[in-house]
Amino acid sequence: MSLSQLHVSSSISLPSSISSSKYCPSKTINASINHIPKLVLSSISLPKVRKTNLLKELHKKSDLEITNTIETRTNNPSSFTDNEQQDHDSAANSDVSTAKIWAILEEVSNRIEMHENIREQRDNWHSLLFKSINMITLSATTMLALAPTTHVGGILSHFPINLSSSLLFFAATGMLIVMNKLQPSQLVEEQRNATRLFKALRREIENFIFLGNVPTHKDVDILIVKTLALDKAYPLALIGAMLEKFPKKYEPSSWWPKNNFQTIEKPFSDYGNERNGWSQELENEIREINEVVRTKDKEDYERLGNIALKLNKGLAISGPLLTGVATIGSAFSGVSPAAAMVAVVAGAAATIINTVEHGGQVGMVFEMYRNCGGFFDLLEESTNSTLEESELDKRENGEVFEMKMALKLGRSLSELKDLANKSSSSRTDDNSFSEFANKLF
Repeated sequence: MSLSQLHVSSSISLPSSISSSKYCPSKTINASINHIPKLVLSSISLPKVRKTNLLKELHKKSDLEITNTIETRTNNPSSFTDNEQQDHDSAANSDVSTAKIWAILEEVSNRIEMHENIREQRDNWHSLLFKSINMITLSATTMLALAPTTHVGGILSHFPINLSSSLLFFAATGMLIVMNKLQPSQLVEEQRNATRLFKALRREIENFIFLGNVPTHKDVDILIVKTLALDKAYPLALIGAMLEKFPKKYEPSSWWPKNNFQTIEKPFSDYGNERNGWSQELENEIREINEVVRTKDKEDYERLGNIALKLNKGLAISGPLLTGVATIGSAFSGVSPAAAMVAVVAGAAATIINTVEHGGQVGMVFEMYRNCGGFFDLLEESTNSTLEESELDKRENGEVFEMKMALKLGRSLSELKDLANKSSSSRTDDNSFSEFANKLF
């Protein structure tokens, strides 16, 4: 470093260190600053430019070497060593798997949008059909009830009103048959559940990508199977693919790939020290909670689901039957006053039943019970498959698994432990135990 550069650096640093000192007059400092050579200041920034140019040259050379290497090994695959060939194949497989996962993510996003659009469409169906049928039925009933007061004379004087009411009742009967067969409120709930579950699958894929995990063919296959299982559980089409709205008995929904596991009744004995958050006490607690879910919550929702199914079946049959009776009664109302009375009563009753069934959305309630039953089935299956894994290090962390189970059931960790203790003590003391595991719904 030259003397002029030393003088510049020293004069620049002086004001920050001793500007407030009485031993350094301001005139001396100003004089030092005024004597800084401009040529030296301009030379200070030159190394940065040279460094930048040098880096650009190095990057160009390295890019050229990499390009030449790729072209050489592409044209001559034998130039790879065995280790390099394995790394190249694994990298290629990883790239293909990554592309497949991105493709699955795109399809899942499309499914979400499709289910949301169809849900809105079927919700409009439900509202339009429900209001239209009630309006038609009430109009026909009112016309038939007021017919004797509007005309006085023979049978022919009542013919236009009787014919109109008969046609309206007939139209209401046909629309009710279609509506009760499709159950639009249940269709809306199916699409709502499908949207929620596809969004959960999308978050799972996004987390997998953003965490930087290296995808494999197995990961791709698992995601494909999950997507197809959701498609099967909640179909988009109606004709030929619609779920049975009136099955013989209640069956929970199933939207996940089934695992062929065998429940291990006896707990593992060789734990040693606590590993991966698991202990003998925690496993016994999880098994106890799982037993409460199976014997209490699942049975209760099965009972409620069967009640909702029977109620929906009865209402679905009664509505069209009553409007059909009203159609026949209105046709003969001009001949017999009793027929007119029957038609009026049947039309009013059909309106009430239609309001209870579709206004109360009994089909949606039944689907909700099916979905809740599926939730308990999935919880039981995932718990059993986790406990089936004998190698503790391959399981999900025990503390995390316990926390997830508590949150899914709407409980705190302390409440979950208390429930397990109560269930265990009631079994040993032969006491009745009526508490349910789920507090969320």
